[in-house]
Amino acid sequence: AQEISPLLTAYSNEVLMDEQLFEKINLVYQQIDKNTLNDEQKMLLEETYLSFINNGAKLSSSDKEKLKVINTKLAKLSLTFGENVLKDTNNYELHITNENDLDGIPDGIREAAHLAASSKNKEGWLFTLDYPSYIPFMQYSENRALRKEMFIAFGSKGFRQNDNNNEQIVLKIANLRLEKALILGFSSHAEKTLQRRMAQNTENVYHLLEELLTHGKPIALKELSEIQELTSYKLERWDFAFYSEKLKKQKFSINDEILKPYFKLENVIEGAFKTAITLFGITFEQINSIQKYHPDVITYEVKDENGNHLAVFYADFFPRAGKRGGAWMTSFRGQNKYDGIEQRPHVSIVCNFSKPTTSKPSLLTFQEVTTLFHEFGHALHGIFANGYYESLTGTSVFWDFVELPSQLMENWCYEKECLSLFAHHYQTNELIPMDLVQKIKDSANFLNGYQTVRQVSLGKLDMAWHNLTQPTQKTIAEFEQEINNDTEMFASVPETAISTSFSHIFQGGYSAGYYSYKWAEVLEADAFELFQETGIFNKTTASKFKEHILSKGGSKHPMELYKAFRGQEPSTKALLKKSGLLR
Repeated sequence: AQEISPLLTAYSNEVLMDEQLFEKINLVYQQIDKNTLNDEQKMLLEETYLSFINNGAKLSSSDKEKLKVINTKLAKLSLTFGENVLKDTNNYELHITNENDLDGIPDGIREAAHLAASSKNKEGWLFTLDYPSYIPFMQYSENRALRKEMFIAFGSKGFRQNDNNNEQIVLKIANLRLEKALILGFSSHAEKTLQRRMAQNTENVYHLLEELLTHGKPIALKELSEIQELTSYKLERWDFAFYSEKLKKQKFSINDEILKPYFKLENVIEGAFKTAITLFGITFEQINSIQKYHPDVITYEVKDENGNHLAVFYADFFPRAGKRGGAWMTSFRGQNKYDGIEQRPHVSIVCNFSKPTTSKPSLLTFQEVTTLFHEFGHALHGIFANGYYESLTGTSVFWDFVELPSQLMENWCYEKECLSLFAHHYQTNELIPMDLVQKIKDSANFLNGYQTVRQVSLGKLDMAWHNLTQPTQKTIAEFEQEINNDTEMFASVPETAISTSFSHIFQGGYSAGYYSYKWAEVLEADAFELFQETGIFNKTTASKFKEHILSKGGSKHPMELYKAFRGQEPSTKALLKKSGLLR
């Protein structure tokens, strides 16, 4: 990647700054009668023209050269940032040899930790910073000192004083993005980015974040106060997951260990498929004739209700050395209809779930179930792509619109009609009891105030880094402390930082766009209200969603697409009501 990325960046620079090519594009843009174009053609023309403008096509020769240097530097820095986070993740292990240090850890998690140790020819148990290992340790370990050690290890990725330190890289990326924006005539990277977003400007982003903070923070403080009552010592960050899990079990008599037997990975995959089959009439057939990049990957052919080929679908669910953490969807090949010949997409979802052990299959937490449905929602956006131009199909939409299908799909995980399709006990095949389903629904808003404040704080941190109008000279710690002042719920931990491992904005594509998760939540809450009104498996509503959202990609402005589906613009009230923040 380090070798190829600069080549790709150089190639992109040469294309987007080519004077003769831009002259032809500009001629079309200025002289063509736009009334003769359909909506998709108009959008293609607008997006193509602006992509050249916003990448320096109209700059002077000297400014073009400056921009080329900046683009190459940013490409390399972004890669190095991600490599450093991965190295710090892989370099840490909590090796436990005293079984007493496992107090509180469920048997299934212990077994997975023992397998991890055995795979490295070590005695005892091994816990890592991969989510399937880290999260349950923080939820269940009664050893407070070890929870603190794990928390600091996780929170200090890219912040440790070693060769993987990302502090200067963060500052360089933020300042280079600002320099690039200024050369292109924008006041900040955020202003440049939001030009092609539903939010349109920073004022609208901050308005949403402040509205959510206003409703969420008072509830978050009450939630933390309730958790604090469970312990005699002052609650610290490394205590939060442990005691919130206790409170959840106390309030709802439910926790991940009670639910996991009903969420065998293979059954959850089948449940996602059945949900799509019921809503949209499509089918998934596992096939073994397609090349894979790893043996763990499963491949499927997707067909429409008439048996026609729609897509190839790849699923990659388990962590491994060298694989990035988290979950995401991507397309290996897009969809288009050039010259009357249609190319159908190849779509992939990638997660990091616990591998099967010798005694148990891969059993998912409920949060992992919603993660799978989330990424599957992105996949449907790609699978149903039905446009002419690949740059406008599938998930090629405005960034703050792309999370609508994924976050909408999560809603089905809370509905008994959907859970009854797949939530069967992996040993007895017993359907998940309806009282557990009700507890899942009752606990849906558990700690929603805290989670809202957390997402707002990340959104504000992202905007702070990318709404700079002059280079910052502050340290990472100083910068974060100032920005997170009104969202801070715990005492700061000097050994940790957020920015140095905030891969979404410094490695992924979410710079000046992390707010889009909450923006899309507004859309999906409003959209799911229609499904609730008509029936969660109502085929007419599903057909409208497929027709106006999933199949249209970025062929029109997203607000036009949304209104065509919903019949109205979205309101934050639906989200505040759904989240239990509006009372």
